[in-house]
Order: sequence, then C-alpha cells, then structure tokens
Amino acid sequence: MSFEDRLEMLVRRHDELRDALGAGNVSGSDFAKFSKEYSDLTPLVETIQTYQQAKRALDDMKQMVADPACDPEMKSMAEQEIYEIQQKLPEMTRAVQIALLPKDAADDKNVILEVRAGTGGDEAALFAADLFRMYQRYAAEQGWRFEVMSLSDGSAGGFKEATAEINGNGVFAKMKFESGVHRVQRVPATETQGRIHTSAATVAVLPEAEEVDIKIEDKDLRIDVFRSSGPGGQSVNTTDSAVRIVHLPTGLIVQQQDEKSQHKNKAKALKVLRARLYEMEREKLANERASNRKEQVGSGDRSERIRTYNFPQGRVTDHRINLTAYKIDDVMAGDISEFVDALIAEDQAQKLSQLG
Repeated sequence: MSFEDRLEMLVRRHDELRDALGAGNVSGSDFAKFSKEYSDLTPLVETIQTYQQAKRALDDMKQMVADPACDPEMKSMAEQEIYEIQQKLPEMTRAVQIALLPKDAADDKNVILEVRAGTGGDEAALFAADLFRMYQRYAAEQGWRFEVMSLSDGSAGGFKEATAEINGNGVFAKMKFESGVHRVQRVPATETQGRIHTSAATVAVLPEAEEVDIKIEDKDLRIDVFRSSGPGGQSVNTTDSAVRIVHLPTGLIVQQQDEKSQHKNKAKALKVLRARLYEMEREKLANERASNRKEQVGSGDRSERIRTYNFPQGRVTDHRINLTAYKIDDVMAGDISEFVDALIAEDQAQKLSQLG
C-alpha cells in the first residue's frame, strides 16, 4: 500500500466512525470502542487533511500554469503559490509521518517518579531534592497534579529517596526520557576551599500500571507491617502502620510509611510495585524487539549518565543529544521543555529513519 493510499484509508475510516456514531446505531461496548478509535484518529486525520489540501492546491496551480490560455497575471500568482506550497510541503509530510508513527502504549499514562541520591553523600541528597522540586515545578507548569508519595530525608537536608505520583494529560510521553543518571557539578555550601564537587542522583520515571495491566497474585507477596520511624529512629506513631511488600518472584521490595493508615500505606506500596513490574515487562518486550536498544534515545539504561548540571558555568548539558543550555537557574525552576521537546524530536527522527 502506498503512502497516499494509506492516508486515504485512514480518512475513510474516520468518516465511517463519524457517521456510525452520529447515526446513533452503535451501543454498549462497541460505542466505547468506536468513540475511542474516532477520538484517537481525529488529530491524525486533521494533519492528513491539511497535507492533502496542500497537495490538491499544488496540482491545481500546476495545471493553471500549464494552461496556454491562462492569463499572464494569474499565471504569475499561481507560480508564487506553487513556490510557497513547495516550501511548506516537506514540513507537512514530516508532520503526517510523525503522526503515523506507532504510539507507545504507555504514553498517555500517569507516572510514578522516583528520585534517589547517588554518589556524593550529603551533596547528592541535596541535589536529589533539587531535582525532585524541579520536576514538581515542571508538573505545575504543565497543569499536572503532583502528589508526594514518600520522602526519605538525608542527614544534612535533601532527600535520600523521594517518590511522587504525577497525573495529567500525556505525562509519560513527556517525562519518559528523564530516566537515568543526572550529574551535578557545584561548590557545596559546606565547602570552605571553594572546590567543585561532582555528585549524582538517579531518576526513574515509571508509567503507572492499572490492575488490568499487571495482575499481582496474593501468593506472590510477603507483606510485613512495622512501626513508622522518623529521623534518628524517632517513632512517628505508636501503631504498626508502615508496610513493606516483597514481590517473591522478582525480589522487588517496596516500603511505604508516610501515611498513618496501614491500609493507605499498603495501597501506595502496591501502586509503586505495580508500576515497577509494568516497567520490567515493557523493558523485556523492548529488548526482545530491538537488540540495539541501548543505542536508542530514552532506552532507560540507568547506568548511563544522561545529563550534567554545571552550576559554576551556569550550563545544563544533555549528553544523549549534545544539547547545552546556559540557563541553569531556569532549568532548576522547572523550565525543562527545551530538553523534553528535543528528546522527543530525536526519538521521532530515529523511528522515522528506521521506517525508511
């Protein structure tokens, strides 16, 4: 099937769905299924129709120019129109090709964000807290809901670990390339000699899994309850409300103690566990489909340094796409759209090249 035939087929399918839904003769589960298909196709078809209209206009203008009886002034206007359409057409074609790329099934999902202090002691914990707040501000800019799930404080401030749930439209699609090792270079507040230290924090962005995505059997879980404790072993409350869940088949361990209710802590821990298991399944499938996964942008390989935040030079560099921006204060304040957009564009370019 040619590229143009495929576009025609999609437009026809969109028209069929519109007519069927409009006639009111679709009911029950079919209505929900057809409505979703129609909704998913609509932005794609709008992009296709813009492209098709430009192609038709180009053909019309070319016929006008080729007509010997065409008025010279009209011919000149048509030639100008041809030039303008030809300038825009490659961009329109690319927009259609990108819209046709297979969607990541998890793109529309909410995410579980996990930030952990890596090498660098107290400074790494402070940087982990800075990153966590950076994502919180970015989420606010996007109109997403950012809910802190758990915080584990470092000894000198900062966070050893921090987990949040981010809800909104297309969260995973924008956040998925943030997974990896983030490195910071700066002079710590405690450094009297003014020496620059290098520390790191790891970020994991996990698509939130529904129960239909990942079924967890009770027999596969060991659930321990214990008393929550604060900094220095200080008791937070006097009931066994903290929950630790061990997933026996994989050995994954999730612990939750921020809520006073054991039931709420268990629900949050299961949500994190489900997200981690879902991500493991996604990575397993991706590895089976592509042996060169490590070379792909956003492979999620957390052993690789993905970005460096250099405070003395005021720069942030993403090593996967060689993008450097000299606006570290803006970035730490949540302005990471330049990096997010560039990573998405690179991922699309790689997918397009693989199709070709």
